[in-house]
Amino acid sequence: MTSTPTGTDVVLAAQTLGTTVRTTPLEESVRLSAKVGRPVLLKREDIQVGRSYKVRGAYNFLATLSASEAPNGVVCASAGNHAQGVAFACNEKRIHGTIFVPSTTPRQKRNRIATIGGEWVTLRIVGSSFDECSEAAMSFAKETDAVYVHPFDDARTIAGQGTVVKEIFEQAPTRPAAVVVPVGGGGLLSGTLAWVKQFHPDVKVIGVEPAGAASMAAALKAGAPQTLETVDNFADGTAVARAGNLTFEIVRELCDEIVIVPEGAICTEMLELYQVEGIITEPSGALAPAALSGYITDLPDGPVACIISGGNNDVMRYDDIVERSMIHEGLRHYFLVTFPQKPGALRGFLNEVLSEGEDIIQFEYTKKNNRETGPALVGIEIEHRDNIDALLARMAASDLQIEKLEPDSPAFSYVL
Repeated sequence: MTSTPTGTDVVLAAQTLGTTVRTTPLEESVRLSAKVGRPVLLKREDIQVGRSYKVRGAYNFLATLSASEAPNGVVCASAGNHAQGVAFACNEKRIHGTIFVPSTTPRQKRNRIATIGGEWVTLRIVGSSFDECSEAAMSFAKETDAVYVHPFDDARTIAGQGTVVKEIFEQAPTRPAAVVVPVGGGGLLSGTLAWVKQFHPDVKVIGVEPAGAASMAAALKAGAPQTLETVDNFADGTAVARAGNLTFEIVRELCDEIVIVPEGAICTEMLELYQVEGIITEPSGALAPAALSGYITDLPDGPVACIISGGNNDVMRYDDIVERSMIHEGLRHYFLVTFPQKPGALRGFLNEVLSEGEDIIQFEYTKKNNRETGPALVGIEIEHRDNIDALLARMAASDLQIEKLEPDSPAFSYVL
């Protein structure tokens, strides 16, 4: 394989994978089709082996190891999905793998890695981000002569990931006019670009990043990969602080558009996918369809294919997902309210400030006996986002000191 993968390499990877991985369904979403006025097709990699497309690249990589490389074993770093793919490939190929995951990886993913890999994998938990994990894994590879299986910045991995889009075009009743792809380090996007731009160069390919980890957008703006100072690990499958060198070059040359979606919009789409389509996704898995809510500037006519990249979501995260979605939709707001320490202060707030359809969903009051006032954190849920103006007006007219906490303020971290 060449150092820069081509569409032909993707075809060869599909032959290597054969029936080892699932040919996942391509399903139309009536909800999203109505939203954008054209057919929207969802590629269901959430029900792939390991519940993520990552197994494609991992298996293609291990299947190409030489007879001298395989006995040394492999090592990888991953937030979870790549690790599951490598674990599956190790078990299938009977090659030992040492897998490094950050401490932020959900417990559900850790358990799955151990189960899928069985006796053929050793799990190590290192650091709090993918990049810390990656550094530790690469050091381990040098010390032991194990082969490092890069999750995105290797031609073999990229070619394997590209088999997703090849399947889409084989399954679609009408050729898609656009393909929307979630982006972390850029492996899935690069594989998509390699195949699409060789065989269907007029099809638009759009990459989607979470606002808290937009490393590819930063690289394109700067002209080279940049390391982000901070990364929001909420969308852990795409929480990559630095885009790959190889993937960056492919994306810069071939990609039509990169868009950035806020985490709250991702949460809203996760809930819609679950409630309407019955699809359970992880945050990164909902990135592509979330971009259809007004984040793509020029969507072409014709069918649009969105890759649902993964479904490894811990049920314990749903309270956080609902909270982020409600805040994004403007239905939950938080305030610091300073109450005078006298009888009836709270009742006055309830009667004079709150109106019908406005409910307190959080109230934390700190009373200090040596002060005449006490601050409270008050969370309020409203029925419609437009109702916030009337609520703020009643607050301004009251005698209470009330400060609204904005989602982008440092103090808001105490809420989420």
